[in-house]
Amino acid sequence: MSEGTNMLAKLLAAGDVVVLSGAGISTESGIPDYRGPSGALKRNTPMTYQAFVGDPVARRRYWARSFVGWRTMTRATPNSGHHAVAQLQRRDLVTGIVTQNVDGLHQTGGAQAVVELHGSLHDVVCLGCGDLSPREELDRRLTEANPEFGALATAVNPDGDADLHDEEIDGFQVVGCRACDGGVLKPDVVFFGETVPAERVRECFDLVEGARLLLVLGSSLTVMSGRRFVLRAAKLGIPVAIVNQGPTRGDDYATLTVDAPLGTVLPELVRLVDARA
Repeated sequence: MSEGTNMLAKLLAAGDVVVLSGAGISTESGIPDYRGPSGALKRNTPMTYQAFVGDPVARRRYWARSFVGWRTMTRATPNSGHHAVAQLQRRDLVTGIVTQNVDGLHQTGGAQAVVELHGSLHDVVCLGCGDLSPREELDRRLTEANPEFGALATAVNPDGDADLHDEEIDGFQVVGCRACDGGVLKPDVVFFGETVPAERVRECFDLVEGARLLLVLGSSLTVMSGRRFVLRAAKLGIPVAIVNQGPTRGDDYATLTVDAPLGTVLPELVRLVDARA
């Protein structure tokens, strides 16, 4: 047990903690992150909103890869880190959870009232009429439309976008919205180059501004989408603690940093705060 883990347990024990989680908390569930040790960005560039909306070929490529990647996402189960966060919430120590992840594993692991900053892969939205439908329904429709499609992923990104060879994508059939008879369907997630809804950002800022401690879990804080909450906490004098494997762009604002696997640190934190109770 490290000195940093002990210090973090003392900070957590006072409660009023808001968690900001990133892809690093899900790596031990088999979902890679973008910039950490499993580094999806080292392999390719994620789909952008502009390409998805403006290029039917890129859109077909995305849905073919996402169709395959969805199998990995649905097999993923919460790890000990997700369960530990939920346990800290049930002990009334964690009062809010903001996640940059789109995998839904916090909720499956028992957490409540999670704000999904970048949306959820489990929902699909029509860009034409705004209809929201379950991803499982779209998966059934894509399976029916592509009975011979048998491509296998070599790797899967945190957004469920799998690595496939171009020749494997040829002939893949995309389906449209049923509610408005053909509208363009998109996973209800914020793509690179897309803006997070303003009301969702405001909700996250409200949580952070009301916290006694902001606890960052598994995020490199490379992009402003998550880092802005660290900057706001620091500006208001709210302590920031970061648990991540490797350095982050928020380290200069942190009261405490712990460089270690979340699946090891977080269950230990639960044990330590229980021992202090």
